[in-house]
Amino acid sequence: MVIKVFLASSSGSTAIKKKQQDVLGFLEALKVDYAPLDIACNEDNRMWMRENVPVEKKPTNGIPLPPQIFNEESYCGDYETFFDAKEDNAVFAFLGLPPPPGSKEAKEAEKAFILENGPVENGTVEIETVESETVESGTDDAEDEENLEAEEVEEENLDDDSLKPPVKQEEAQEEVEDEEAKGEDDQPVSEEEEEAPEVTEQEEEDE
Repeated sequence: MVIKVFLASSSGSTAIKKKQQDVLGFLEALKVDYAPLDIACNEDNRMWMRENVPVEKKPTNGIPLPPQIFNEESYCGDYETFFDAKEDNAVFAFLGLPPPPGSKEAKEAEKAFILENGPVENGTVEIETVESETVESGTDDAEDEENLEAEEVEEENLDDDSLKPPVKQEEAQEEVEDEEAKGEDDQPVSEEEEEAPEVTEQEEEDE
Protein backbone atom coordinates (compact mmCIF):
# COMPACT_ATOMS: atom_id res chain seq x y z
CA MET A 1 0.00 0.00 0.00
CA VAL A 2 1.33 3.38 -1.06
CA ILE A 3 0.43 6.61 0.67
CA LYS A 4 -0.28 9.35 -1.85
CA VAL A 5 0.13 12.97 -0.83
CA PHE A 6 -1.29 15.50 -3.28
CA LEU A 7 0.48 18.87 -2.99
CA ALA A 8 1.18 22.03 -4.96
CA SER A 9 4.86 22.68 -5.50
CA SER A 10 4.35 26.21 -6.80
CA SER A 11 1.64 27.38 -4.45
CA GLY A 12 1.71 31.07 -3.58
CA SER A 13 0.12 30.44 -0.18
CA THR A 14 2.56 30.26 2.73
CA ALA A 15 0.01 28.42 4.86
CA ILE A 16 -0.40 25.68 2.27
CA LYS A 17 3.36 25.28 1.91
CA LYS A 18 3.76 24.97 5.69
CA LYS A 19 1.01 22.36 5.92
CA GLN A 20 2.58 20.33 3.14
CA GLN A 21 5.97 20.45 4.83
CA ASP A 22 4.50 19.36 8.14
CA VAL A 23 2.80 16.34 6.58
CA LEU A 24 5.83 15.22 4.57
CA GLY A 25 8.23 15.78 7.47
CA PHE A 26 6.14 13.74 9.88
CA LEU A 27 5.74 10.89 7.38
CA GLU A 28 9.51 10.80 6.92
CA ALA A 29 10.03 10.78 10.69
CA LEU A 30 7.72 7.77 10.98
CA LYS A 31 9.53 6.11 8.04
CA VAL A 32 6.30 5.80 6.10
CA ASP A 33 6.70 5.30 2.37
CA TYR A 34 4.74 7.91 0.42
CA ALA A 35 4.46 9.28 -3.11
CA PRO A 36 4.20 13.07 -3.53
CA LEU A 37 1.91 13.97 -6.42
CA ASP A 38 2.12 17.56 -7.69
CA ILE A 39 -1.19 19.05 -8.82
CA ALA A 40 0.42 22.31 -10.01
CA CYS A 41 2.40 20.73 -12.81
CA ASN A 42 0.18 17.73 -13.57
CA GLU A 43 -3.43 18.27 -14.59
CA ASP A 44 -4.24 14.57 -14.26
CA ASN A 45 -3.20 14.63 -10.60
CA ARG A 46 -5.32 17.71 -10.02
CA MET A 47 -8.42 16.16 -11.62
CA TRP A 48 -7.96 12.82 -9.84
CA MET A 49 -7.64 14.53 -6.45
CA ARG A 50 -10.75 16.67 -6.98
CA GLU A 51 -12.81 13.70 -8.15
CA ASN A 52 -11.83 11.34 -5.33
CA VAL A 53 -12.11 13.64 -2.34
CA PRO A 54 -15.51 12.86 -0.74
CA VAL A 55 -18.17 15.52 -1.24
CA GLU A 56 -18.59 16.05 2.50
CA LYS A 57 -14.87 16.80 2.79
CA LYS A 58 -14.82 19.44 0.05
CA PRO A 59 -15.06 23.16 0.91
CA THR A 60 -18.09 25.20 -0.04
CA ASN A 61 -16.58 26.18 -3.40
CA GLY A 62 -16.10 22.46 -4.24
CA ILE A 63 -12.34 22.71 -4.82
CA PRO A 64 -10.24 20.86 -2.20
CA LEU A 65 -6.88 22.41 -1.34
CA PRO A 66 -3.61 20.52 -0.81
CA PRO A 67 -2.35 18.62 1.01
CA GLN A 68 -4.81 15.74 0.49
CA ILE A 69 -3.79 12.26 1.65
CA PHE A 70 -4.84 8.90 0.17
CA ASN A 71 -3.98 5.26 0.81
CA GLU A 72 -3.98 3.94 -2.76
CA GLU A 73 -7.57 4.72 -3.81
CA SER A 74 -8.92 5.21 -0.27
CA TYR A 75 -9.26 8.72 1.05
CA CYS A 76 -7.54 9.34 4.40
CA GLY A 77 -8.07 13.06 4.98
CA ASP A 78 -6.68 16.58 4.71
CA TYR A 79 -4.22 18.48 6.86
CA GLU A 80 -6.70 19.16 9.68
CA THR A 81 -7.67 15.48 10.11
CA PHE A 82 -4.01 14.48 9.80
CA PHE A 83 -3.08 16.94 12.56
CA ASP A 84 -5.85 15.59 14.81
CA ALA A 85 -4.56 12.02 14.31
CA LYS A 86 -1.04 13.22 15.09
CA GLU A 87 -2.20 14.74 18.39
CA ASP A 88 -3.99 11.49 19.30
CA ASN A 89 -0.98 9.28 18.40
CA ALA A 90 -3.14 7.61 15.75
CA VAL A 91 -1.38 8.52 12.50
CA PHE A 92 -1.03 4.90 11.38
CA ALA A 93 -4.73 4.29 11.96
CA PHE A 94 -5.45 7.50 10.04
CA LEU A 95 -3.34 6.24 7.14
CA GLY A 96 -4.87 2.76 7.26
CA LEU A 97 -1.54 1.15 8.13
CA PRO A 98 -0.65 -1.27 10.98
CA PRO A 99 1.51 0.47 13.60
CA PRO A 100 5.05 -0.90 13.88
CA PRO A 101 5.68 -3.16 16.90
CA GLY A 102 6.91 -1.28 19.95
CA SER A 103 5.69 2.09 18.72
CA LYS A 104 3.68 4.35 20.97
CA GLU A 105 0.64 3.96 18.78
CA ALA A 106 0.93 0.18 18.90
CA LYS A 107 1.05 0.25 22.70
CA GLU A 108 -1.95 2.56 22.83
CA ALA A 109 -3.87 0.26 20.50
CA GLU A 110 -2.97 -2.74 22.66
CA LYS A 111 -4.16 -0.98 25.80
CA ALA A 112 -7.42 -0.05 24.12
CA PHE A 113 -7.92 -3.64 22.98
CA ILE A 114 -7.28 -4.99 26.49
CA LEU A 115 -9.75 -2.54 28.01
CA GLU A 116 -12.45 -3.65 25.58
CA ASN A 117 -11.78 -7.39 25.40
CA GLY A 118 -9.58 -8.26 28.37
CA PRO A 119 -6.12 -9.88 28.22
CA VAL A 120 -5.56 -12.02 25.15
CA GLU A 121 -4.18 -15.01 27.13
CA ASN A 122 -7.15 -15.13 29.50
CA GLY A 123 -9.52 -14.86 26.59
CA THR A 124 -7.80 -17.76 24.84
CA VAL A 125 -7.89 -19.93 27.96
CA GLU A 126 -11.55 -19.20 28.55
CA ILE A 127 -12.45 -20.10 24.98
CA GLU A 128 -10.49 -23.36 25.17
CA THR A 129 -12.10 -24.22 28.52
CA VAL A 130 -15.59 -23.66 27.19
CA GLU A 131 -14.86 -25.75 24.11
CA SER A 132 -13.44 -28.63 26.20
CA GLU A 133 -16.43 -28.57 28.54
CA THR A 134 -18.76 -28.66 25.58
CA VAL A 135 -16.96 -31.66 24.08
CA GLU A 136 -16.96 -33.55 27.41
CA SER A 137 -20.64 -32.90 28.06
CA GLY A 138 -21.46 -33.96 24.53
CA THR A 139 -19.56 -37.24 25.05
CA ASP A 140 -21.33 -37.94 28.34
CA ASP A 141 -24.73 -37.29 26.79
CA ALA A 142 -23.94 -39.64 23.92
CA GLU A 143 -22.89 -42.41 26.35
CA ASP A 144 -26.06 -41.94 28.42
CA GLU A 145 -28.20 -42.20 25.30
CA GLU A 146 -26.43 -45.40 24.22
CA ASN A 147 -26.90 -47.00 27.66
CA LEU A 148 -30.58 -46.02 27.71
CA GLU A 149 -31.15 -47.50 24.27
CA ALA A 150 -29.42 -50.75 25.31
CA GLU A 151 -31.68 -51.06 28.38
CA GLU A 152 -34.79 -50.47 26.28
CA VAL A 153 -33.73 -53.19 23.83
CA GLU A 154 -33.17 -55.68 26.69
CA GLU A 155 -36.62 -54.96 28.13
CA GLU A 156 -38.24 -55.47 24.75
CA ASN A 157 -36.42 -58.77 24.34
CA LEU A 158 -37.67 -59.99 27.73
CA ASP A 159 -41.28 -59.09 26.90
CA ASP A 160 -41.18 -60.62 23.44
CA ASP A 161 -42.05 -64.33 23.65
CA SER A 162 -40.89 -64.87 20.11
CA LEU A 163 -37.32 -64.21 21.23
CA LYS A 164 -37.44 -66.85 23.99
CA PRO A 165 -35.72 -70.16 23.17
CA PRO A 166 -38.28 -72.72 21.84
CA VAL A 167 -39.19 -75.68 24.04
CA LYS A 168 -37.78 -78.88 22.69
CA GLN A 169 -40.87 -81.09 22.45
CA GLU A 170 -38.96 -84.18 21.42
CA GLU A 171 -36.81 -84.12 24.54
CA ALA A 172 -39.86 -83.61 26.74
CA GLN A 173 -41.67 -86.55 25.09
CA GLU A 174 -38.67 -88.80 25.61
CA GLU A 175 -38.52 -87.89 29.29
CA VAL A 176 -42.23 -88.78 29.70
CA GLU A 177 -41.74 -92.15 28.01
CA ASP A 178 -38.73 -92.92 30.19
CA GLU A 179 -40.76 -92.19 33.32
CA GLU A 180 -43.60 -94.46 32.15
CA ALA A 181 -41.18 -97.26 31.43
CA LYS A 182 -39.68 -96.99 34.89
CA GLY A 183 -43.14 -97.08 36.39
CA GLU A 184 -43.95 -100.37 34.70
CA ASP A 185 -40.73 -101.94 35.87
CA ASP A 186 -41.38 -100.96 39.44
CA GLN A 187 -44.90 -102.58 39.57
CA PRO A 188 -45.08 -105.87 41.67
CA VAL A 189 -45.49 -109.17 39.82
CA SER A 190 -48.79 -111.01 40.62
CA GLU A 191 -48.93 -114.68 41.85
CA GLU A 192 -50.62 -115.82 38.65
CA GLU A 193 -47.82 -114.39 36.57
CA GLU A 194 -45.26 -116.14 38.81
CA GLU A 195 -47.09 -119.53 38.55
CA ALA A 196 -47.45 -119.32 34.78
CA PRO A 197 -43.89 -120.36 34.02
CA GLU A 198 -44.13 -123.29 36.47
CA VAL A 199 -47.28 -124.62 34.79
CA THR A 200 -45.60 -124.46 31.44
CA GLU A 201 -42.60 -126.43 32.71
CA GLN A 202 -44.90 -129.13 34.22
CA GLU A 203 -46.70 -129.59 30.93
CA GLU A 204 -43.45 -130.07 29.11
CA GLU A 205 -42.37 -132.82 31.56
CA ASP A 206 -45.69 -134.76 31.20
CA GLU A 207 -45.29 -134.84 27.49
